[in-house]
Amino acid sequence: MKVFMKIHKAGDREVVAVCDCNLVGKCFREKNLKLDVSERFYKGDIASQEEVIKVIKEAHTVNLVGETSVALGVKAHVVFKENIIKIKGIPHAMSVQYE
Repeated sequence: MKVFMKIHKAGDREVVAVCDCNLVGKCFREKNLKLDVSERFYKGDIASQEEVIKVIKEAHTVNLVGETSVALGVKAHVVFKENIIKIKGIPHAMSVQYE
C-alpha cells in the first residue's frame, strides 16, 4: 500500500502527516469520534517506507492514519500498539516527542 507524507512547519517544529493513499478525502465517524482525512492536511507526496521511517523518527509530532501508515509508526518505534485507536476499523495514532 502506498502512503502520502506531508510535512507541516509549526514554528521551529514539524508536524508530519502520513496516510494510506486510499483514505485521503474520506471521513470516518464512530460514536463521539471523527477522523477527517482531509486532502489539505494529509495529501503530500507518495513516500517510500524507508523515507517515512527516517522522517518520523526525527519529527516532533506525527499523525498516522491507515494500516500501512500506522504499521510504519510501530516499526519506527514512535507509536506503541496499545496507543492505536480505530475509528470505523481505520487505525489512527499520534506521537509527540518531548525534549
